[in-house]
Amino acid sequence: MNFKNKVVLITGASSGIGKESAIEFAKLGANIILVARRKDKLEQIASELKKFHVLTLVCQCDVSKKDQVKEMSQLIFEKFDSVDVLVNNAGFAIYGSVSDLSIHDIESQMETNYFGMVYCIKEFLPSMLKNKSGHIVNVASVAASFGLPGIASYCASKFAMLGFSEGLKHELKDTGVGLTVVSPIMVRTNFFDHSSFEKMPKYSPTSLDPKTVAKSIIKAANSSRLEIVVPSVVRGAIWLKSSFPFFINPIIGKSFKKQLDSTKKN
Repeated sequence: MNFKNKVVLITGASSGIGKESAIEFAKLGANIILVARRKDKLEQIASELKKFHVLTLVCQCDVSKKDQVKEMSQLIFEKFDSVDVLVNNAGFAIYGSVSDLSIHDIESQMETNYFGMVYCIKEFLPSMLKNKSGHIVNVASVAASFGLPGIASYCASKFAMLGFSEGLKHELKDTGVGLTVVSPIMVRTNFFDHSSFEKMPKYSPTSLDPKTVAKSIIKAANSSRLEIVVPSVVRGAIWLKSSFPFFINPIIGKSFKKQLDSTKKN
């Protein structure tokens, strides 16, 4: 897909991966729809995008609320005939053991990370199917392939995203509409600003710059693949876990459980 004059909608666009993705698409001449809860942040980014001479639209919306997603889509369809690329990027995590997290903590992650994606797809997929063109990019995580202590509910939301995406991709065969999941390892964003992470080290030495993930999202929007893992070498770890679970799972579980236990002691 040539992105010049195409319409790209990005959720979670107020910072991090979403912001960098907006910049990368704008560099290629795409018109950008910025969606997030913080309108002031979105307006700042829209101002930054002016130098690329593309159209921008700011939409304040909490994607976990289906009524807000519907209102947002109606506003967009008043401005644009269709959305060419939908980037479902909004997401967050709350760190803690399942026994310590509240039901609300667990539900809120699923509502934003998984159902937010579903609500957006349900609103924008029909026009893509009608036009027989478009691409959906769902930003998941390597945590979509590993169930990890301390972020079990976050993993569940990303497992759900990957499973939904795989099933939907099969349904979209021969429709002209594509779907690709981008699954990065740890990324240096405000993802870890939630108070539940305050006793943990912020980033590992292998953590990614959000711009690296944004460039993978650009690649994904033109890809026929189901999933792009970032960096690609981590695909090997996913293969090992899938091929030798009885060997790999105890190692991973012990490592992350040790971290979880240490935060409880501090």
